[in-house]
Amino acid sequence: MDMVFFSSWESLARTLVVGVLAYAVLVAFLRISGNRTLSKMNAFDLIVTVALGSTLATVLLSKNVALAEGTLALGLLISLQFIITWLSVRVGWVKRVVTGEPLMLLYDGELLLASLHKARVTQDEVRSAVRSSGLLSLEAAQAVVLETDGSLSVVKRGGESESSLTGVRGPKSQ
Repeated sequence: MDMVFFSSWESLARTLVVGVLAYAVLVAFLRISGNRTLSKMNAFDLIVTVALGSTLATVLLSKNVALAEGTLALGLLISLQFIITWLSVRVGWVKRVVTGEPLMLLYDGELLLASLHKARVTQDEVRSAVRSSGLLSLEAAQAVVLETDGSLSVVKRGGESESSLTGVRGPKSQ
């Protein structure tokens, strides 16, 4: 019964020391790798963020994982993230594989049913996004785009000189 609440002072000391050191290593690695490492820009970034948290927890709580092994694991995840994001900025097919492409769900006030089905987004979710942007009707929206991070962007009708819809798969590219 004592193991449930307390195993030993040594175990607590190990958790404290390893926790502080592993946290310091993680913060140092993140500072070296730059702000992009933990951004929630797409599913790939989210996976890396969760993996970093899981690795840190394992290092903290598992006596079978030494601090050096945990440091290597954290460094490996951050290095792979850095390499993949570096490549995705420079190589188009890597970017498409890692992040996907934005998908137009509504254009000129008309729902694009094939895109909705492909993206598994309901008409109600599009209507909600339009309402959240302050528009009263679908017709008031130039477009609704499912972004690579899973969010819905609403583009209001307007007279901008350069469209923010460049690069978005739309009704003509379906």
